[in-house]
Amino acid sequence: MDFRNVYKAMRIRWSHDEDFTSSAGYDADDGERRVINLNGPQPTKYCNNRITTAKYSFISFLPAFLFEQFRRYSNCFFLLIAILQQIPEVSPTGRYTTLVPLMFILSVSAIKEIIEDIKRHRADNEINHRLIERLDSGSWNTVRWSELTVGDIIKVGINTFFPADLILLSSSEPQGMCFIETANLDGETNLKIRQALPATAELLETKDLQRLQGRIECELPNRHLYEFNGVLRETGKPPAALGNDQVLQRGAILRNTAWVFGIVVYSGQETKLMMNSTSAPLKRSTVDKLTNTQILMLFMILISLCIVSGLCNLFWTREHSETDWYLGLTDFKTKSLGYNLLTFFILYNNLIPISLQVTLELVRFLQAIFINYDIEMYHEESNTPAMARTSNLNEELGMVKYIFSDKTGTLTQNVMEFKKCSIAGYVYTAERTPEESQLVQNILGRHETSAVIEEFLELLSVCHTVIPERRENGEMIYHAASPDERALVEGAQKFGYIFDTRTPKYVEINALGVRKRYEVLNVLEFTSTRKRMSLIVRTPENKIKLFCKGADTVIYERLAPQGQAFREQTLRHLEEFASDGLRTLCLAVSDIRPDVYQEWSQTFDKASVALQNRESKLEDAANLIENNLRLLGATAIEDRLQDGVPETIAALLDAGIYIWVLTGDKQETAINIGYSCRLISHSMDIIILNEESLDATREVIHRHYDEFKSSSAKDVNVALVIDGTTLKYALSCDLRNDFQDLCLLCRVVICCRVSPMQKAEVVEMVTQSTNAVTLAIGDGANDVAMIQKANVGIGISGVEGLQAACASDYSIAQFRYLQRLLLVHGAWNYARISKLILYSFYKNVCLYVIELWFAVYSGWSGQILFERWTIGLYNVVFTAMPPFAMGLFEKFCTAETMLRYPMLYKTSQNAKLFNVKVFWIWIFNALLHSVFLFWLPLAAYTKEVIWSDGKTSDYLLMGNLVYTYVIVTVCLKAGLITNSWTWLTHLAIWGSIVLWFSFVLIYSHVWPTFKFASNFRGMDIQLLSTPVFYFCLLLVPITTLLIDVICKLIHNTVFKTLTEAVRETEIRRSDISEVMNEPRSS
Repeated sequence: MDFRNVYKAMRIRWSHDEDFTSSAGYDADDGERRVINLNGPQPTKYCNNRITTAKYSFISFLPAFLFEQFRRYSNCFFLLIAILQQIPEVSPTGRYTTLVPLMFILSVSAIKEIIEDIKRHRADNEINHRLIERLDSGSWNTVRWSELTVGDIIKVGINTFFPADLILLSSSEPQGMCFIETANLDGETNLKIRQALPATAELLETKDLQRLQGRIECELPNRHLYEFNGVLRETGKPPAALGNDQVLQRGAILRNTAWVFGIVVYSGQETKLMMNSTSAPLKRSTVDKLTNTQILMLFMILISLCIVSGLCNLFWTREHSETDWYLGLTDFKTKSLGYNLLTFFILYNNLIPISLQVTLELVRFLQAIFINYDIEMYHEESNTPAMARTSNLNEELGMVKYIFSDKTGTLTQNVMEFKKCSIAGYVYTAERTPEESQLVQNILGRHETSAVIEEFLELLSVCHTVIPERRENGEMIYHAASPDERALVEGAQKFGYIFDTRTPKYVEINALGVRKRYEVLNVLEFTSTRKRMSLIVRTPENKIKLFCKGADTVIYERLAPQGQAFREQTLRHLEEFASDGLRTLCLAVSDIRPDVYQEWSQTFDKASVALQNRESKLEDAANLIENNLRLLGATAIEDRLQDGVPETIAALLDAGIYIWVLTGDKQETAINIGYSCRLISHSMDIIILNEESLDATREVIHRHYDEFKSSSAKDVNVALVIDGTTLKYALSCDLRNDFQDLCLLCRVVICCRVSPMQKAEVVEMVTQSTNAVTLAIGDGANDVAMIQKANVGIGISGVEGLQAACASDYSIAQFRYLQRLLLVHGAWNYARISKLILYSFYKNVCLYVIELWFAVYSGWSGQILFERWTIGLYNVVFTAMPPFAMGLFEKFCTAETMLRYPMLYKTSQNAKLFNVKVFWIWIFNALLHSVFLFWLPLAAYTKEVIWSDGKTSDYLLMGNLVYTYVIVTVCLKAGLITNSWTWLTHLAIWGSIVLWFSFVLIYSHVWPTFKFASNFRGMDIQLLSTPVFYFCLLLVPITTLLIDVICKLIHNTVFKTLTEAVRETEIRRSDISEVMNEPRSS
């Protein structure tokens, strides 16, 4: 390959999008860059360094809060009702019976928001008021963080957080080096090295900083944590490229360095930390979506009832206007259909529960706290509890059908250990000491492959970005960006090649007692796209070499024809390593002529100072030099499974959950891990799709799909394994559906060598096509896309940092905790939320449909049966506690039983407890109850004389009789459907009944002390002094619930489900295993 020809081609291509000038190297428009003057006024006013993470300010709270609340259709509906009630003589329930409960519910939500936001404001103030030293007119002044702005030069001391995004100018360490910890940004606790440009590294005195003149040009603020493109233009000096190695980001902390000088480039809300502080995409649970659909259906029924009632009123009025003249039926309002429709619309509006939304919010919030404080999901070693980052999806955890899992760091520990290596066709393993290993003996004995072995170990100990730290006891500690890098350096150490010194210009190693220094010329960093890392060095022999390590597919395609002497042996060893479940890398080297390097270096330098498309130009430049490689061998690293992974996967499979593994690892490694974690059983057939073209992929997918279709089995016991290249073709438009159908027939799917975007595509494909609940779990930044695409995203707080955890809906420390999160919390929360919603609709229909039956009785007049304030307080006071008790404490089986018998998860997974059929059964049940609750008391009250002295009362006494029976009945119904009784459950159910009677006793004596409720005066005496009340208090609730009791008895005897059988066995304290194999309806 002729480098110069390729170089000319690159020059031609770059000429179309050149972003350099001959003198400065940059010609982008001012609107596409930020210009910062050094020690001078700034060309524009930049934002200050004050940050705020709060949602509201004192001024914005009310409008922002109201906007947020009234985005919900239910609140808009009740606001409309409250407005309609203000129209004179239209509302039968008074002017404030909807407005006051709505205000109460909004107030509860507002108090919750205010409390949470006050906490945010306090945290913001603590950060904004921290102190830092700033250079002002030749002296250092202590100022608050919030007072900093772009262009300020500041001094940061050891163990201090950086207050803004800075460009490192110089430090207390030689050559402007410093060490930082970025745990707050990405969760990585290993130290990272930053180095000032040589042009500024000598600025160690205040007077030197004052003399600094020129400007910095950089990209506009963005949220890319690992990217920065800028140029330093000092007056009278050539431009110098600024990259991520010179950036000190807000949120990071200075370590092992006494002090640094830096200049602020991004401040406040424009820092990368703050621009990454965005919430995850809004996700709604399946139960929420179904509930909203049913609310719309109820709303349509409400409208229908209003129309029917309005028309019946017109017909009744026409029929009785002449005969019943004393009712005054001739006025306009009585005969107006419009007025009647509004009256009935207000009368029936409470069919939709006003308190449902706030009840759900509070219950979900408390459920999330239960998850956070579950000691069984606390990882003591890393001091990491489970964390619910959203509470909207609690019940979704109980409906998961597909799990998409990363492998490294999720199923495995991501703690790497060097195990083997293949060099020049020979396999070597590490021994207790270097001298005992065959590899070192071959070097010392000048084996024919000794030169290759030495070059291999030099590459292993030099080609990396690891930072060494020597402890006081002489022990060498390595700080690496990834566990793989650390393992490789430690692997070289096991063979006597010890890396111990790094400076910005060179690295030093101790090679079997001989010190060698390698001058670092260029670092071509690893990216998920490149899948390789290269280092160009000048060796002690003054030769220029390129050391390259990466995936075998990437390295093999860059080998020179004469550099493939060990190609087949190494390939065979790679397959053996992968079969053992080891992670592999290939190592190669190339010798570069000085003139070729000199010419390439100019290209690379030019790309490195580009502000536009810098990454792609650097990659193009790297491709020019990373070729003609000579293969040296390969490494094998062990990444052990996390504790409990096989047991967890077995339990999840038993629960009916399909598990897909999406990994960037080699196919053989992934298959081997599949076996070891029990995802793949030895009885399974394995289909491997490794195709190189679209046509071949189409043919093999169609062939396997046709074979499966002819099979009579519903679930084929097959594992499908596909690599990234084939997946690219399989996800194309014309093959996507066929590939999807094939995958959904398989029990297990493993995708290997996939990119982050391919992971997201696979998750999105299954989520959209199956309408099943999907869950994605991962631990690294490359898993964020799939975590956000899935219905539920789980992040693991692991070795690779917190990017995945921060982007997730729930975070856990270990994969094994997923079992408890789904099978216990998920199933419980699904059952709790389902019962809460169904019961909330039930109790509303029970009471408010009685107004319809009373309308039939009262000539469709729109007259209310109940006292207006009892209508408004029904949801928010008298029946508010039972739904809370269900939502927080209801459970059908203990946690131990749920974990021991994963099959119990299928009840929630298949939405047995909440679906359209179940919803409307509950509504019909409520309608039936309302019939009994109205017509039975009415029958008892027919003669109107219900006292021994012959006195009578009015309709309101009848209303309070009915209201009392409704309260008692719905509370007893709550007890009937409750499986788990706690003292709080008892308090909620019996306390609600006591609360109503207490209210009657107090409210009956409010007037005339307070000027309202005059029609309720003495109601307690009337109600409690008639024997009819006590007779019906026993008869009506028992009669109403008798059908429910009979149905429950028949169901639990004849159609008993597995869950109910297990619960009964638990209560009897019998052996549960006896009922597990019995045939059940579900």
